[in-house]
Amino acid sequence: MLDFNAPEFVVVAIVALLVIGPKDLPKAMRFVGKWFGKARAVARQFRSGFDNMIRESELAELEKQWAEENARIMAQHPPAALPAPAAEAEVHHVTEDAAPVMVEQPAIHDETPGVSAPKPKRARKAPAAAVAEPAPKPRARKAAAPVATAKPAAKPRARKAAPPAEAAE
Repeated sequence: MLDFNAPEFVVVAIVALLVIGPKDLPKAMRFVGKWFGKARAVARQFRSGFDNMIRESELAELEKQWAEENARIMAQHPPAALPAPAAEAEVHHVTEDAAPVMVEQPAIHDETPGVSAPKPKRARKAPAAAVAEPAPKPRARKAAAPVATAKPAAKPRARKAAPPAEAAE
């Protein structure tokens, strides 16, 4: 098919540079690339369609072989004759006038045998100091100016003081 080695590719590139020119060479390469892409897509589509046709024909052939093998096996080993129907004296006929059969319903228990019920969670006791002091009341906010785009400034957080660094010797 198309077999380019390095020296042939260099010769083609030099001829293209001389014929097309350095200004239009990128456009020409883009054009050639698009056409190669389209050609590859068509080839890929053709190959996938061809593969599907081969797969379907193989599947039809396998189904035909399976049907022949199944028919041969069924001819060698016919199915056993079904037993004759029981005498009418043994058959219980249900009529519409018959009362329904009452069955005792099983007892339903809340607990599953072998599984214990989950223990309820215990509430934690609040510290004594927290119980004695009432919670602080929330502050009332003043009505803000009708500027919706500005965010309120965040309050600076108090930082913990870092422990003093000791001189290591």
